Amino acid sequence: MDNQNNQNRNQNQNPKNNRQGFSFIILITLITTILVLALYQMRGMSGEQEISYDKFLQMIDEGKVEQVTIGADKITIVGKKAEGRNYSGKYYTGVVNDDRLAERLEEAGVEFEQEIPDTTSMVILNVLLTLLPIIFIVGMFVWMTRRMSKSGGMMGFGKSNAKMYVERETGVTFRDVAGQDEAKESLQEVVDFLHNPGKYTGVGAKLPKGALLVGPPGTGKTLLAKAVAGEAKVPFFSLSGSAFVEMYVGVGASRVRDLFKQAQQMAPCIIFIDEIDAIGKSRDNQLGGNDEREQTLNQLLAEMDGFDTNKGLLLLAATNRPEILDPALLRPGRFDRRIIVERPDLRGRIDVLKVHSKDVRMDETVDLEAIALATSGAVGSDLANMINEAAINAVKHGRRAVSQSDLFEAVEVVLVGKEKKDRIMSQEERKIVSYHEVGHALVSALQKDAEPVQKITIVPRTMGALGYVMQTPEEEKFLNTKKELEAMLVGMLAGRAAEEIVFDTVTTGASNDIEKATKIAREMVTQYGMSEKFGLIGLESIQNRYLDGRAVLNCGEKTASEIDGEVMTMLKKAYEEAKRLLNEHREALDKIAEFLIEKETITGREFMKIFHNVEGIEPDEDRTAEQRISMKTAP
Repeated sequence: MDNQNNQNRNQNQNPKNNRQGFSFIILITLITTILVLALYQMRGMSGEQEISYDKFLQMIDEGKVEQVTIGADKITIVGKKAEGRNYSGKYYTGVVNDDRLAERLEEAGVEFEQEIPDTTSMVILNVLLTLLPIIFIVGMFVWMTRRMSKSGGMMGFGKSNAKMYVERETGVTFRDVAGQDEAKESLQEVVDFLHNPGKYTGVGAKLPKGALLVGPPGTGKTLLAKAVAGEAKVPFFSLSGSAFVEMYVGVGASRVRDLFKQAQQMAPCIIFIDEIDAIGKSRDNQLGGNDEREQTLNQLLAEMDGFDTNKGLLLLAATNRPEILDPALLRPGRFDRRIIVERPDLRGRIDVLKVHSKDVRMDETVDLEAIALATSGAVGSDLANMINEAAINAVKHGRRAVSQSDLFEAVEVVLVGKEKKDRIMSQEERKIVSYHEVGHALVSALQKDAEPVQKITIVPRTMGALGYVMQTPEEEKFLNTKKELEAMLVGMLAGRAAEEIVFDTVTTGASNDIEKATKIAREMVTQYGMSEKFGLIGLESIQNRYLDGRAVLNCGEKTASEIDGEVMTMLKKAYEEAKRLLNEHREALDKIAEFLIEKETITGREFMKIFHNVEGIEPDEDRTAEQRISMKTAP
């Protein structure tokens, strides 16, 4: 135990030693610079004032010279007082081939002498003054190089700069991680193995060498790793994959060696490499290869094969680009486990909201389940940001507790941005936007497979929206039927349909709707097999699934052209259906749009109340609006 504590202390002192060494280098460099400048200043500092040769002759004629020393490269003059002025200082001038100089000095009664040059001493002095600073600097450089080589390389380039946590220093445990029960379960087994290895080795089980955390950004991969540090109570080395990458070839490999050397000395311990794709990218012969990165990856592979799991050494890594990692890195025996950290489901989002709101004061109106339903697809970081924005909104409005309205406003801020109050639309534009948004909402209310409307607004937002309709699902869904996707297409194109019906023209406001509708229609054709023309054939594959999810076509040019035609047919059909529904309920469209122009923002309840009054039907939650209208108008 004492040895372990000493190692921990030595490890914790390494950053301090590195800082002291760097400060020492700066001090030595500063002293050397000052010394060199002083030596060169001493060479040129003699306290003599330079004058021209003409001025020197003039001083002789005026009797201002007391003594002259003629040297090999200069003439030194000692002045004297004359006519009440003091010229007793020292002067010097250059040597000129003047045969009458001695005669002039004799006539003026000036004492002079010819200096015999000591060439040997001058040469030695010049050599010493020139070479000594260079020798001193080179000597200091060699000494510092040897000193640094003992502590990990020159300037610490080859030394690992991993940040080490011990026991609970991260301040995060599994209780702080919500919505990732499966991932926590997998990591809890690893932590338990480190605490009680005998329980597993008794039946022949071995500690996994590595675990790869994979998932979209913001889902909590790094948070899980910190929770492992808090639970494991063993040394925990944490660093990013980019920390290994340097401009000098071989430095990254040296850092990998140093990291594993430190870890083996302090085993049992855990190494966590965040964003491992920075060094683990697949090796290939394509252009743009990186020798430094590939050498670092090769060293990492060798180290992962070299350590013994019986010592309790575990490697954790996180990435959101697993498809680009080298296959040799992913094989069993290196990363034995792949732990998927997905976007949380409804129950997971509720748990995440509870975790982040435990220190936030909330009133009795708060319903976290409703917020979780309204934030389908949100990750943990989004939900944490929403809770914080809600708390800020409460303070801004002078309330001492967060209300449900604050939470919904925070959801809007995160999803579509803040209200842009300085953007004033003309009356004509307000009318167009109002009909556009009511078109979306009305068609959604008329369709059986659409989500209910929560809110309609024509207040511009900072992310570019001039208005929007918030729809909240009644329950969490993991699958969509073909009818539901077709209903989405009709609802997305209903805004453009309303513009054409009411104003007999169209605007640029439907660009985002068209983009989303085109994406869904293309996915129905190329990925979901919902096209009668193509049937059950996969025509696209997804790349970067955890990032942008970009789709790449796997077909020829002729098939791609036919896909475009099929998508256009589906969108045209959905657009005609949207116009049909709006034409049949034009009165409701006008009434709701007029109310929205006046109020700017209306709730889903107000929207449905106006709709029911116009259509003259009684609300019936067991039937959709379209079914109720059909029953009312049936003979």
